[in-house]
Amino acid sequence: MHLSTKLIHGGISEDPLTGAVSVPIYQTSTYRQKKVGQPGDFEYSRSGNPTRLALEELIAELEGGVKGFAFGSGLAAIHATLSLFQPGDHLILGDDVYGGTFRLLEHVFKPLGLSYTMVDSRELSQLEDALTDHTKALYLESPSNPLLKIIDLEKIAAWAKEHKLITIVDNTFATPYLQQPLALGADIVLHSGTKYLGGHSDLVAGLATTNKEELAEKIGFYQNSVGGVLGPQDSWLLQRGIKTLGVRMEAHQKNAETIANYLADHADVAKVYYPSLADHPGHEIAAKQMRGFGGMVAFELVNESKVSEFVEALKVITLAESLGGVESLIEVPAIMTHASIPKEKREASGIKDGLIRLSVGIEDITDLKNDLEQAFTGVHDEETAK
Repeated sequence: MHLSTKLIHGGISEDPLTGAVSVPIYQTSTYRQKKVGQPGDFEYSRSGNPTRLALEELIAELEGGVKGFAFGSGLAAIHATLSLFQPGDHLILGDDVYGGTFRLLEHVFKPLGLSYTMVDSRELSQLEDALTDHTKALYLESPSNPLLKIIDLEKIAAWAKEHKLITIVDNTFATPYLQQPLALGADIVLHSGTKYLGGHSDLVAGLATTNKEELAEKIGFYQNSVGGVLGPQDSWLLQRGIKTLGVRMEAHQKNAETIANYLADHADVAKVYYPSLADHPGHEIAAKQMRGFGGMVAFELVNESKVSEFVEALKVITLAESLGGVESLIEVPAIMTHASIPKEKREASGIKDGLIRLSVGIEDITDLKNDLEQAFTGVHDEETAK
């Protein structure tokens, strides 16, 4: 099946008992056992639930994994994955990652004995310099959050395999519709299901999948043991959201490309980060390993001091954290999503205080451009009044 068809019919897409074309919400905590110590396919809903299983089978099929896992948040999925490693192990981390990932490593796993080095993971020389005898894994985002750095996943994953490292890729920005890291050599793929997969800003969820049976067994153990699983209601919502992922991503990236070009030509914008732009350093790699350039745009204003006034002046575009919903969302990473990263680390990776991240929704493109323009005009009018 083509990917657009898999989104709708992949995994467990109907109820095997009744034939219902929407998998029911199995709102139950436990299951009848006919004999002592001999459960059926399901025993207790932390360990397994039919609604969650349908979602887990779907993400595994979409990403090319052997098994999928659904968690109560993206960070819960990351936590279970990082639990694969032991005190004394070392990870190499991309220098431009979600602030919550950094916080989890720095304040939860580092005190437990896990160490890490942040590098520009596009550069093999920096990866080589960070490699130690204790390095066990490489943790990447591509496109990265928030600077949309593009990593040559096939090249970097091949390097990781040479050094017997596990390659972990957060595929939230691209989604399996645009990019499949396992096919490019990665070992584990993570998603914040809250974002594009859910698509409607109405749930919080995390997903993980792997193409290695040994890793799947371990992730499954931590999922069950720690217990941060996704409930049946949100599992159903997320599976429903995935059914329309293809048509939504096409609309997101069509609008995003238009907005990126508009911003690139605007006199008040100093720099635009979007992979479809010819001057983006990762343009050719993105064109090679992705089916499209996605719905995220980042940019900097010429007058950095006006960032707050600009984003607060928007009326259609919503000032809020998160991304990937049908509505356009805008935020300032240094103050909002990436505030947990120390200023010196943020700036070293290129995340300036004046950087703006825009998740372009599927509204009418004219309304989005008009909203941005009125915000630019409002900032100018304030300056003139002063």
